[in-house]
Amino acid sequence: MYSVYGDPDGAPVIYHVGTPSTRWRRPEAIRDIEECGVQLVIPSRPGYGGSTRKPGRTVADVAEDVTALADALGWQQFAVSGGSGGGPHALACAALIPSRITRCAISGSIAPPLVDGPEPSETEEDPRRDRTSWRAARGEQLIRPSLNETARSIMKSVEAGGPEFPPDPHFPAPPAPPARDDPAAMARLTATFVTSHDGWTDDLIALATDWSFAFTDIRVPTSIWFGSADTRAHKHAQYLAAELPHAELIPYTGAHIQPPPAFRTMLHWLTTPPT
Repeated sequence: MYSVYGDPDGAPVIYHVGTPSTRWRRPEAIRDIEECGVQLVIPSRPGYGGSTRKPGRTVADVAEDVTALADALGWQQFAVSGGSGGGPHALACAALIPSRITRCAISGSIAPPLVDGPEPSETEEDPRRDRTSWRAARGEQLIRPSLNETARSIMKSVEAGGPEFPPDPHFPAPPAPPARDDPAAMARLTATFVTSHDGWTDDLIALATDWSFAFTDIRVPTSIWFGSADTRAHKHAQYLAAELPHAELIPYTGAHIQPPPAFRTMLHWLTTPPT
């Protein structure tokens, strides 16, 4: 399953959402896509948004799904992008189907985690050693309970009148309305945190195990974006840049979720013809 946004005649981009997330975008993101003149397609990974679960999937498996999607859309070449947990999936496409990919941009992406040894503490300096990935690498039975608890906590805050997304202190704005008063926002939150945690679970397991592709196979123009306030993502970006020395490292003002100016700039970068 997938959603299509933007200009039907615009430059084609396939975007991989974060972990967890769905293919349904907020109105402000849709406006950014339309104003940038791109045609942006967002597929649901298995287990999300009504897509059939595929236990044991790897990050690399996304390349086959994207190839089938692009063929169905009639796209011979296209750009790929991904935010947070979607970043590795975009990189997999760049590595495994390079003849189809024009450019690749990732934002707030993780680097391959380090999951050997004892369970990490909460004070680990290396963000690649984190407790969630360590548990995910050891199977669903260890990771599922913490996801359930996180989801309950998020929805409890929403039910108490919280917004769909916490505000970004770098972009002062009027307080966001309660998500509970917006049926579309509640539909997105319910699909992400209530209906099923299967996609979330399988994402974390795939990200914590062998990604099944080589960074050395990524030859297309690539950019790595991170927020100025997102310390963990900055460290992950540095690790990724070391593995992808030809990639462009691009900071933006903001936190983990790209604010509109950075998102629009990234879309323009994705659709700039390679020189």
